[in-house]
Parts: sequence; C-alpha cells; structure tokens
Amino acid sequence: MASDSWAQAVDEQEAAAESIGNLQLKDKPGENGTSITSAGGTVAKSGDETSGDKTTDEDESDDKAAQSLLNKLIRSNLVNNTNQVEVLQKDPNSPLYSVKSFEELRLKPQLLQGVYGMGFNRPSKIQETALPMMLAEPPQNLIAQSQSGTGKTAAFVLAMLSHVNPDNKYPQCLCLSPTYELALQTGKVIEQMGKNYPEVKLVYAIRGNRLQRGVKLQEQIVIGTPGTMLDWCSKLKFIDPEKIRVFVLDEADVMIATQGHKDQSIRIQRMLPKNCQMLLFSATFEETVWDFARRIVPDPNIIKLKREEETLDTIKQYYVLCNSKEEKFEALCNIYGAITIAQAMIFCHTRKTAGWLAGELSKENHQVALLSGEMQVEQRAAVIERFRDGKEKVLVTTNVCARGIDVEQVSVVINFDLPVDQDGNPDNETYLHRIGRTGRFGKRGLAINMVDSRMSMNILNRIQDHFNKKIEKLDTHDLDEIEKIAN
Repeated sequence: MASDSWAQAVDEQEAAAESIGNLQLKDKPGENGTSITSAGGTVAKSGDETSGDKTTDEDESDDKAAQSLLNKLIRSNLVNNTNQVEVLQKDPNSPLYSVKSFEELRLKPQLLQGVYGMGFNRPSKIQETALPMMLAEPPQNLIAQSQSGTGKTAAFVLAMLSHVNPDNKYPQCLCLSPTYELALQTGKVIEQMGKNYPEVKLVYAIRGNRLQRGVKLQEQIVIGTPGTMLDWCSKLKFIDPEKIRVFVLDEADVMIATQGHKDQSIRIQRMLPKNCQMLLFSATFEETVWDFARRIVPDPNIIKLKREEETLDTIKQYYVLCNSKEEKFEALCNIYGAITIAQAMIFCHTRKTAGWLAGELSKENHQVALLSGEMQVEQRAAVIERFRDGKEKVLVTTNVCARGIDVEQVSVVINFDLPVDQDGNPDNETYLHRIGRTGRFGKRGLAINMVDSRMSMNILNRIQDHFNKKIEKLDTHDLDEIEKIAN
C-alpha cells in the first residue's frame, strides 16, 4: 500500500513538463550497424542476459481466486463489455429467447424490487440471454462464460431466488464458490437481491460454521466451498441432496486450479437428482475447464463470449533502449520530465523490482502507489481505489494488476520489464492486458517499453511480430505526439 510519505508528494505532475530538455534521446549506431535509441546518453551493451532480479526474486504468481475477489471488490458497476455473445443450444430447433427488460421475465414483485434496488436498470448482455434459460420451465442446464463485472452473479442469484419455494423449510439451492471470501461476496448479492423476500433464508457452508450433529437445515439456499458442502451433504447429512432443485458452480476456472475442489464438486453433483438444474460459470474456457464443465453439467445450453479482436489500434507503442535497471529508471524520469502525464501504470516483473522502483520514484517527489501479490486482497482494493480517485498519480505493480482494472484517467502504461512466461518466452497475452489498461473508453493510449539487453530486444521483436504492430523507437520528434496522448 502507498505509504504516507508517498501520499504527501507533490500534488500534480504538470511541473515536470518544464524539463522537456532533459530527455536525451540520441540515435547511435549499434554493433550490427543498425540505429538504436538510447536514453541517458549511452548505447546499450549487447549482453545475452537481462539485467535485474532474474535469479533472486520469484516471479509474481497468478492467484486466480485473489484476482477474482479483487475484481468483485473494486467493481461497483457493470463493465462495458464489447464481446459478442455466442449461444449454443442443446435443442437447436428451440427458439432463442432474449429480453431487454427485467419486466419481461415476469419476476415476483419482491425480486423485481431487489433487482432495481441493486442498480440494474436493464439486463446486461449476458443476462439478456442467460436469464430466460435459467428461469425456464422445465429447467434448462447452462454453461456460461462470463467475466467479472458482467452481471453473471446477479443472474444466477435471481434464478435461485426465483426457483425457491419459501414454504418448504429445507435447502433447495446449492451454490459452490472456490474460496470462503468469494462465497461471502456471492452471499452479499443474495442478501441484497432478496432483501424484500425475507421468507427465503441463506446459510453459509464454510469452514468454521459449525452446526450440531443431527441438525436439518431450514434455510432454502446454501452457499459454500466444496469441502464443507460435501461434508454437509454426505458425512454430516445437514442437507438432503435429493431435494436440491438448483446447483450453481461459480468460478469454474478458479475451482479447478484449487487442489481437491474439482473432485469434491463432482462428488456433490453426483448426489443430486437428475431433474436438478445445473448452472456453471467460468471467466475462461481452456480445455481443462471445458472437460470439467461437461462432467458437471449434462445436456447444457452454452453461452460463450466470442473472442474480442486483439486490437492495439488506439494504443501508440514505443520502446527505449537502456543498459540497466538504474538506466531504465533514469529514462523513466526523463520521460516524466518531458511530458505531462495524467496517471500512469508501471509494470515490473518481480516484487523486488516494483518495491525498489516505487521507492526511487517517491524520492523524486512522485505520488506513488505500490501493488503486489504479498498484499491482502482488501489492501490491494484500497490501493486501487486511491489510484482511481487520483490520490496517487503513478501505480507501480506486478502482473497481479495486469487484468481487469479500468481507470479512465490512465493515459500511459510503462513496461519497466517486458512480460515473459516461466520459460523466458514472450507472454503476449499479458502484454496485451498490461497495455490494455490504457487506450480504454474509446481514448487513445500510450505504451512505453523499457529494453535493457539483446534478450529483451528479442522479446520485444517477437511481441511485435505476434501482434503485427510496429513498436517505434522513442525519439525527440515523437514528444509532441506523445504529449497529446499522455495528457
């Protein structure tokens, strides 16, 4: 989290624009006779190794559960998703229904009040198609791809609340989440949407919620993690699986990444009656997720997001050649001295580099926030909210922040280290997500890549070839255009 000293730094970056002459960008001949650009007045060596923390720091681990929870915590509104929805029906001859208003769904009045009370004025793209399927009689099974922020939690919560018979005082809906924290987030949505429907009760099947043996639950909806839910259904018999009408498995991609959850989920599903409605949701659909989904959900309808075109048309990309981590920092300061930047995100490969860079920037009186994987999810959310509110102008982070964070004021993304996978190959997807933090909401964006060796130049060239999009050398004549984008 950003320290108080960072927060007390100079309030605006505009003063840096006065030092435009400090950006010493020169064309110098490389060893192979080609012209390369150097920042800081020296030409890069042609070493075979990248400088920095390649042996002393572990790479940032990709914690899918933490990332999913982070997205839920920082998103108060629906994401403006431009993906097109593709629907594969189990019966291709059946008419495809979609709705443009919640009234068309003929919901119970108390649930319609709950929907509007949560700020949903009209169905999101995923809800338009998914809700008619989930609310149909007889019940229809569904596998749906939907990212955080698209309204999918509200959709399956509405389905559970609609299918419940409040007169029956026993569990009728089970919802599995990969972690305790994600279960609580879904439970909050149930409580919000059902606040005008007090006859329907909710209980959490999570570790620590200990019930006396022999108890029969009277709550109609049970939300929890696979291990505890399995115990409640089989060993402790708090739940009669034969009476379950709706089974929801959320965050399937996170679920299968957690040891034991996959098998526990399948065991629970096998206890349920054949007429139980099965609903599975996942943000991504790699082959492992598909295999899991097909085992959980028989005869499903499928809703997929068509892959969004990998376009970088609104983002101008540059690179600056340096010699070392320290020279990259010097180049970064020169760039900040040359142009006015509203807000910027700077990506590092390791926590150690991110911490060092944040400290050095704070010494230069920049308002800096630091975000990395050892922080608690709630701490990360607080840092992002401060950055979003403009309390810090620069966010230094590792890959933990590369996905799904929309801050409209971000005009510049700087790759202090280029993204690579565990084998040292270019991580093209992460590159796209990183620089995609700028150029959002229809605006132009700017991405600057720091290159510090022959190896990292090779990485950059391969990224360039993958996207078939030229990455320009940063030169003095580019500054006027950069100023227009960055400000």
